[in-house]
Amino acid sequence: MAFEKLHENPEILHVGTAPNRSYYIPAMTELEAVTGESDSVLLLNGDWAFKFFGSFTEALGEDGDFLAYDEDSMGSIPVPSCWQNHGYDRHQYTNVRFPFPYDPPYVPDENPAGLYVRHIEADAEDLALRSFLNFEGVDSCFYLWINGEFAGYSQVSHSTSEFEITDYLKKGDNSIAVLVLKWCDGSYCEDQDKLRMSGIFRDVYILRRPKSFLRDFFVKTELDAKLKTAEISVSLDISGSAKTNARLISPDGEVLAEASGTEQLKFKVKKPILWNAENPVLYGLLLETNGEFIMQDVGIRKVEVKDGVVLINGMNVKFKGVNRHDSDSVTGYTISMEQAYNDMLLMKRHNINAIRTSHYPNAPWFLQMCNELGFYAIAEADLEMHGVVSYLGTDDWKTYAVLAEDPMYEKSILDRIQRSVIRDKNNPAVIIWSLGNESGYGENFVKAARWVKAYDSSRLVHYESEHYTLEGKSPDTSPLDLYSRMYPPTETIDAYFADKSNTRPFILCEYIHAMGNGPGDIEDYMELIYKYDGFCGGFAWEWCDHAVFGGTTPDGKAIYRYGGDFGEFPHDGNFCMDGLVYPDRTPHTGLLEYKNCLRPIRAKLDKSKKAVTLRNTLDFTSSADILDMSYEILVDGEAMYSGKIDDVNIRPHKTFRYALPALPGGGDVTFIIHYTAKDDTEFYKKGFDFGFDELIISERRNEFPKMKRGKFKTQDGNRYITVETAGFRYVFDKQTGLFSELVHANVPLITAPMDWNIYRAPTDNDRNIRAEWEKFGYDRKTVKVYSAKLSKSKAGNILISAKLGIAAVYMKKFLDVSASFEIDGEGKILMSVKATKDMAFPYLPRFGVRLFMPKAFNSAEYLGYGPYESYIDKHRASYLGVFDENVSDMFEDYIKPQENSSHWGCRYVRLAGSASSLTATADGFFSFNASEYTQEELSSKVPNYELEKSGCTVLCLDYKMSGIGSNSCGPALMEKYRFNEEKFSWKLLLSPEKI
Repeated sequence: MAFEKLHENPEILHVGTAPNRSYYIPAMTELEAVTGESDSVLLLNGDWAFKFFGSFTEALGEDGDFLAYDEDSMGSIPVPSCWQNHGYDRHQYTNVRFPFPYDPPYVPDENPAGLYVRHIEADAEDLALRSFLNFEGVDSCFYLWINGEFAGYSQVSHSTSEFEITDYLKKGDNSIAVLVLKWCDGSYCEDQDKLRMSGIFRDVYILRRPKSFLRDFFVKTELDAKLKTAEISVSLDISGSAKTNARLISPDGEVLAEASGTEQLKFKVKKPILWNAENPVLYGLLLETNGEFIMQDVGIRKVEVKDGVVLINGMNVKFKGVNRHDSDSVTGYTISMEQAYNDMLLMKRHNINAIRTSHYPNAPWFLQMCNELGFYAIAEADLEMHGVVSYLGTDDWKTYAVLAEDPMYEKSILDRIQRSVIRDKNNPAVIIWSLGNESGYGENFVKAARWVKAYDSSRLVHYESEHYTLEGKSPDTSPLDLYSRMYPPTETIDAYFADKSNTRPFILCEYIHAMGNGPGDIEDYMELIYKYDGFCGGFAWEWCDHAVFGGTTPDGKAIYRYGGDFGEFPHDGNFCMDGLVYPDRTPHTGLLEYKNCLRPIRAKLDKSKKAVTLRNTLDFTSSADILDMSYEILVDGEAMYSGKIDDVNIRPHKTFRYALPALPGGGDVTFIIHYTAKDDTEFYKKGFDFGFDELIISERRNEFPKMKRGKFKTQDGNRYITVETAGFRYVFDKQTGLFSELVHANVPLITAPMDWNIYRAPTDNDRNIRAEWEKFGYDRKTVKVYSAKLSKSKAGNILISAKLGIAAVYMKKFLDVSASFEIDGEGKILMSVKATKDMAFPYLPRFGVRLFMPKAFNSAEYLGYGPYESYIDKHRASYLGVFDENVSDMFEDYIKPQENSSHWGCRYVRLAGSASSLTATADGFFSFNASEYTQEELSSKVPNYELEKSGCTVLCLDYKMSGIGSNSCGPALMEKYRFNEEKFSWKLLLSPEKI
């Protein structure tokens, strides 16, 4: 047969497809409709015959007729699935760059293809009904044949394609053949930041329907000004001649009203229970047309903007959201309801209330789950054209809107947005329609936005890429309801609200880039979200790390693969590993940090420190309806007192002043308020921890113990100074300005020389500043000791004084250090440092010393911020306490190794072996890290499963360490979190002790 090539023709997007409609599953009986188990559905999931072709040309064969295949010689593949996960083709991860030459609408002839074949039986009863074949997701496009006859073509990977195949079917055996192509002209619209996979990856099924049926309907809810009366209207699109009969059912199952009609139905509800994410109450709408039943959930709610503020049911709601891709390390794009539910369960347990379906529609049932479980949704169209900025070899933002203005893609852009809106329009969870992502802004999007506003005025329209237009173009932004940004610094947000000409609500569709160890600036953004009424919230980027499971190592460690592991070009490395959870959904510490920043109650200590103001940050729920409050009083990190905070009920957005009980004086005194679940729910048990507030009542400064005199034997050699007593032997190296040997009570405290430490294993969020650090040699520093003198201290102890400089090869010196080391008769070492930094150099990763201790020193006790890793800008999941851990457990195993598991705000740390311990204290709060790995090992190894332990316990003691931030994609680290002091001084006391 002659084959018409459609996949490079943007004028023909669909052939043989039914008109777009809302998603529903019809049923043959009322019971089936209510239970969701419909006999109208013939599910075609399962094993299909499959043949993979290296190119589209190969699939056609010499005769241009791909149907000349031998089914008996074909293999098989499960449907739904991605063929790369079954050994065909290869995976590829690219963020911005297209995976093929930029030549729209054309794609390479070497275009991998997969032929799928399946058979079904049809009897006379089946043939008496109309049959609609549904594909809920096929990447990227496909041709369809029924019984060898061409039946259609469609694209748009993440949207449903429905074909009426009634006239193609015959009694008995029927064949369904589908040729799926990896790329098509639509692939220029699907350049999303994700692993690239192909195939029939969502459900396939046939709907058996009567001759006349309800084809589509649109449920809208209108509320009066006082939200006391609701009108529910249902517009009907009936195929054939029939009437629709409807019943409106209350949340508790009572029939409230009945109606019938052919074009529109209306219901009035007095004193309606309004839907919101905190209390997702749903009414039921049972529709019957010509003996066919459809059950539709209805959420009554009102979305509006008043005075630049987003209101839901009259309340200024804050979106505490995440961006979520369909992603699994084993199943790829193919996500089951169970997998999605587990994601949502984790989100609920971490105080998340909103999801952006980045950057395409999820499976159609996903938003139904949002309706039921309670999530606000930004429903995003399957649109991203980011690669247009790279087609000249380097990123050029001037070309961002090339396709947004190109008439050739006008139809495609509109089609994708219409398919998203029409399919998902009956979901109350959808608060915002998003036109897509990172595609620039031009007339094609303006027309699409106007269509959305005309079709559905009940929701808001969003498009962050409005900021990127072609030079000389000023496309109309009036159809856009929100002012959306990605990753702006906090100063930009303040400036937006300072400018009174800005009238649109502000939203962060992406922020706090959660790549690797991070994000580190969550609280700074949350403070602004609560500060400005017009700031309706943000969506963290992103929910999960994208990876491909590669099996396990011999010792059972999971292997996860990402960009570059598949021999592909182009690729973007581990930039897809940027989630709040690992690929197996284990939470990152960043998710724990986010959870506590999203806690339902926020406490602020009065200046008097005798009372706290408790603010309910929930939008619709009074505090007493959902949570209990209790407190702990910690003194020097130990819990001394506890109690309950009873008889407190704070209405949404309101505050309550709580008088603190009598508090002890002196030392580190903290008052911690815990917020826990009042009752069992679907998501958690009674007592579940929603989060906490830690209020600092008083802080201590370490006072060093008096140095005790001793009898010393010293030797001042050419390179080394040796200090001995009956109890210890220390060797100071005049070339490094630190100790090369420390033996106390016949136990070596170090196995290698101490090290001045200014570098860290770069985090993913250091990916930009890392280039500066390495340019100036921080990773290859050298030490030059100008002088090292042995003398007596005022107390009669040993005093070693050194002056030194720290620089890199061929670089100017960037640190001048004066250091002294007082050694007392018990072996304690008091290090005093005064340093001056050359401010022409970038800020330092850290400053401190590093000790390589015997691995027997594997027990760590500390008073500082734990139990999770903590940094100056990332410590809200932790609190000031005394913690006792094994060093091997103090390691956050990021898939790409990097700095991890430091502890900020420490008062002391003690590492102990079986016979000796070493305690470090300082004159101020310090950070420490104890690990089995060196920072050099973490810096040099890319996959974590290749890491090799050092054979010692590496103890880093830091005066300060720079913060974490979110600069992997977000703004540069805030200055207040950079360690960039020109002059600083530090005292550190090392106290060894025999056990």
